[in-house]
Amino acid sequence: MSIDPITLSVIQSGLQQVCDEMDLSFSRAAFSPVIAEANDRSDGIYSAQDGSLIAQGSQGLPVFVGTMQYSTRVLIEMIGRGEVPAPVEGDIYIVNDPYLGGTHLMDVRFAMPFYRDGDIFCWLSNTGHWPDTGGAVPGGFSASATSVEQEGLRLPPVRLFKQGELDREIYSIICSNIRVADQRIGDVKAQAAALLVGAERLTRILDRYGDGVVKQSIEELRQRAADQMRANVRLIPNGIYRSKAYVDSDGVVNEPLVINLAIEAADGELTFDFSGSSGPCRGPMNSVLATTLSSVYLAMRHIFPEVPISAGAFEPLKVLRPEGTFLDAQYPRPVSGCAAEVSQRVAEAVFAALVEALPDRVTAAPAGSSGNFALGGFDPASEREFVMYQISGGGYGGNSDHDGLSNGCSTIGISKAPPVEIMEQQFPVLYHRYALREGSGGAGRHRGGFGLDYEIELLRGHATASFVMDHGRFGPQGALGGQDGEPNSVTVWQNGKAMVPEHLSKAQDIPLQPGDRVRVGTPGGGGYGPPEEREKDLIEEDVRLGRYSAEEAKAAFGKPPSPV
Repeated sequence: MSIDPITLSVIQSGLQQVCDEMDLSFSRAAFSPVIAEANDRSDGIYSAQDGSLIAQGSQGLPVFVGTMQYSTRVLIEMIGRGEVPAPVEGDIYIVNDPYLGGTHLMDVRFAMPFYRDGDIFCWLSNTGHWPDTGGAVPGGFSASATSVEQEGLRLPPVRLFKQGELDREIYSIICSNIRVADQRIGDVKAQAAALLVGAERLTRILDRYGDGVVKQSIEELRQRAADQMRANVRLIPNGIYRSKAYVDSDGVVNEPLVINLAIEAADGELTFDFSGSSGPCRGPMNSVLATTLSSVYLAMRHIFPEVPISAGAFEPLKVLRPEGTFLDAQYPRPVSGCAAEVSQRVAEAVFAALVEALPDRVTAAPAGSSGNFALGGFDPASEREFVMYQISGGGYGGNSDHDGLSNGCSTIGISKAPPVEIMEQQFPVLYHRYALREGSGGAGRHRGGFGLDYEIELLRGHATASFVMDHGRFGPQGALGGQDGEPNSVTVWQNGKAMVPEHLSKAQDIPLQPGDRVRVGTPGGGGYGPPEEREKDLIEEDVRLGRYSAEEAKAAFGKPPSPV
């Protein structure tokens, strides 16, 4: 029986809406600003057979597309082998083990089987960034960790909820290993509630259209996504496309790491080969396989956003396992920088490789850093410990049609920086500056967008600051003759003396006292096309708005604006 196009479209939209409502419920109920305000989370529906992606929320982080698919498949396999207890209705598993399909330890995944007539119909899963999971430094971003144990508590798949009831013993173990543990119950219950909302909404769809029709629609949607991605990939002439991208350092050894990528296009399929990339590193910039795969998927989603989110969209994309490189981390390699930073370098390498083949679709490199800044300490006003986690945007790369967006979200997601007002209410800090980093975009026919420039002062108590950022040594790559964007910058003032971290954008346990400040400048996007081809009226508009002085504009674009 074939499904008519209208019914298929309605079911597709319905599944998407289920995930969107899970996302919304999760953010609205969560306690932590990184989830409630920044939306660093994602929800999805996954196959009961192999964990393959059925649908994901439109407002969820794209980097979780591949990782939750991978981790759900691993969970199903472990249950099948008897390594994990089989579920009953009402069970919810928790897991954050990076090597079982995750990212870093702070991205905590819940997975719940969804039952129909006593059988598992599918899995509902979500991921939320917890502000702390223990480890050497508040917030988990240890810039100098040399093993995963230093990064926090690692959880294999265990049933945190059993038949709908929270397992207090497991929850106590978690709370005993993390900071500000009293606040985690809000995030835990929000994360579980989002899955229950999804189950309720999915039940309505199945009751209305019938299990058989929905199953058939899911298969049809998967095949159509695969066909659509293959049709798009055929726009790329057959051949091999190469690029390189660089990570500043691993936080321990102050030398760059290289991502060496070759993409082979052949008959509607792309094969991604990362051989020749740097070997496993000592510090936390290793990437687990699930994150590397997801990074490739999200890069192709940026290039072909019209392809529906489904496992079928990934079928024409073949990633050769990058064994022996830092893109295939094995236990106990530290990985706190993999999802937030290394993933964006992988995406940047994909963009750089394909921009000549698809100049109207691919942009110059975006800022490519989540700007991970964690501040942890004691606030005497509230008489409580605190962990503050700040993410920040940067400039997008220029493209064939227009300049890059300024202060946009990171490559890996749509999460936004928490509002300054919320951060100042919850933590003992004062923002002295929060503005565009004007002039930071790479020059080009269409210049890169500008990064962010912010400065924070610790008002009271004591704290330590930690950073795991990137693009401090190399700015985001320009494309087709465009110039690179400005690199990331970090300056810390202690007792009035300025200090730049040895690894530029990576450091940990920097002690701060009241009055000490931290200033961060996030990268600007790369420029697109030769700067001398930029239209004069665009240069004049930038000067009029104060983005460049007349002298800066002349230096950047090779021609001065008209005198006023």
